[in-house]
Amino acid sequence: MKDLTITAIIKVYQYDELNEGDRSLIKTAMEATARSYSPYSHFSVGAAALLGNGTVVTGTNQENAAYPSGLCAERTTLFYANSQYPDQSVVTLAIAARTEKDFIDHPIPPCGACRQVILETEKRYKQPIRILLYGKECIYEVKSIGDLLPLSFDASAMED
Repeated sequence: MKDLTITAIIKVYQYDELNEGDRSLIKTAMEATARSYSPYSHFSVGAAALLGNGTVVTGTNQENAAYPSGLCAERTTLFYANSQYPDQSVVTLAIAARTEKDFIDHPIPPCGACRQVILETEKRYKQPIRILLYGKECIYEVKSIGDLLPLSFDASAMED
């Protein structure tokens, strides 16, 4: 038997340490939370994706009384980007969340389903997606979804 050690490097920033482009993308994700439809959880999530051509698209979580029928902000954003701009890669994805009172203190990571969709989007465009996770106390920068999904399942697992 042997151990397999998996490490991830996640940079932690204060908001004012980010460059103007990153602050703008996070601000766009924060603004998107106002368009969330979250009447059940009262937890609003917004995402903003910077595409290779400089376009920024947003999405929000969309809840449904039949909970599995809802969709996360990350997936609404990526699915919109991929359907409207199929020839443009996603360079950076910023995610922000808030309760009814305020934005959360600590960054939240994408759920497992969103991680899988981010992975597929990286594979589709053959490049990593940089992820910025906003919290009032700090921002996490993740260089690729592989850091959050180290033993991932993709199409290569189905090859001979």
